[in-house]
Amino acid sequence: MSTPTASPLGPGRLVGRRSGPLTGTVAVPGDKSISHRALMFGGIAVGETVIHGLLEGEDVHRTAAAMRAMGAEVARGADGVWRIAGRGVGALVEPADVLDLGNSGTSTRLLLGLIATNPITAFVTGDASLRRRPMARVTDPLTRIGAHFVTRSGGRLPLAVTGTDAPLPIEYRLPVASAQVKSAVLLAGINTPGTTTVIEPVPTRDHSELMLRHFGAELHVEALPDGASAIALTGQPELTGRVVNVPADPSSAAFPIVAAVLVPGSRVVFPGVGLNPRRVGLIETLVEMGADIRIENRRSEAGEPTGDLIVSASELRGVEVPASRAPAMIDEYLILGVAAACARGKTVMRGLSELRVKESDRLTALVQGLTACGATVSVDGDDVTVTGCAGAPAGGAAIATNLDHRIAMSFLVMGMVAREPVTIDDGQPIDTSFPGFIALMRGLGAAIDGPLA
Repeated sequence: MSTPTASPLGPGRLVGRRSGPLTGTVAVPGDKSISHRALMFGGIAVGETVIHGLLEGEDVHRTAAAMRAMGAEVARGADGVWRIAGRGVGALVEPADVLDLGNSGTSTRLLLGLIATNPITAFVTGDASLRRRPMARVTDPLTRIGAHFVTRSGGRLPLAVTGTDAPLPIEYRLPVASAQVKSAVLLAGINTPGTTTVIEPVPTRDHSELMLRHFGAELHVEALPDGASAIALTGQPELTGRVVNVPADPSSAAFPIVAAVLVPGSRVVFPGVGLNPRRVGLIETLVEMGADIRIENRRSEAGEPTGDLIVSASELRGVEVPASRAPAMIDEYLILGVAAACARGKTVMRGLSELRVKESDRLTALVQGLTACGATVSVDGDDVTVTGCAGAPAGGAAIATNLDHRIAMSFLVMGMVAREPVTIDDGQPIDTSFPGFIALMRGLGAAIDGPLA
């Protein structure tokens, strides 16, 4: 793969520079995956749902707006607490306008599942990045349940979805490991009589299952002889409004965590981070690499394991990351690549095919960005090998973020540890998932310059 050329710098450009020790306590925003689901389940529950710690990024605001458009009463109080008066299962109303979901693939795929078994028609679109992402992986099983879709070529947005008033329960085996596809089918199953079953060959994020139980649904998980799991949901339950305390997002925490590990002399505390076993692949990998990460005050919030992290600067060594770990850290490979570039020896990351269909082609971005910063990177199919420099990479690159917030944050962290500054062309997409990221990092001592800083 060729290295990227320097891209023109617009008003959202940011520059990460070599930083002194990072110290302090980080209030990481609420978990994005849980925030989306809390709004959706609250919107179809009976009674009031109260949400503390909801992520207030653009992606989640798009979900809130979509639920309002379909009849739920969704409001944020002056105290930062969100309250939802739900419609009840099967009672969504037809939106009067197009549902524009911005950059959020999670909002889109899960909402398609929700709409699929309500007898309404909705038109769905998103930004340029989202309109390139594949939707057939969810529209195919939802069509089997009875929904009807009209899409652009390749199953892409914009699309029209008409939900069915006579949904059929299905048993669906996931062709790829995807929590979004699993959740879309389960959401459709909520308003489907009988039992809807999803079979996943390898475990993926189980936030939907945990939250369905929290709201009162009947759901069973069975281990199958071939090692797969069958998740069976009994349809048409009466979901009841609940209190949801959203833990800090481990995917957002990944960026300051890696920065604290890599910048010499750093020690940073992260209170209340979500520690769902299917989300902590990055933490497990960093610990294997030699990172000093301690977990204290373990507890549970709405069924989700939570704890406080204490992260100190460490010298890392290369490891092999098995493909089986990909579902537990699919959003963290970009920032892991930055850590690998600073480690001693080779880090092999296997089974990264899913990175090609995220907000951008993150596999290509990972390879091109690290190479531009002076790292040695090779690709073999869906496996990536990074040979670390046991210290500070060269840096000095200009990175095109392609509207992808995780590319932006990852290479700002690279700039904080590299010998020469690293520039990103547009930091504005960061607010889709991590509002206040720049101010938070600068408060810890990071050197990040630019109009948004």
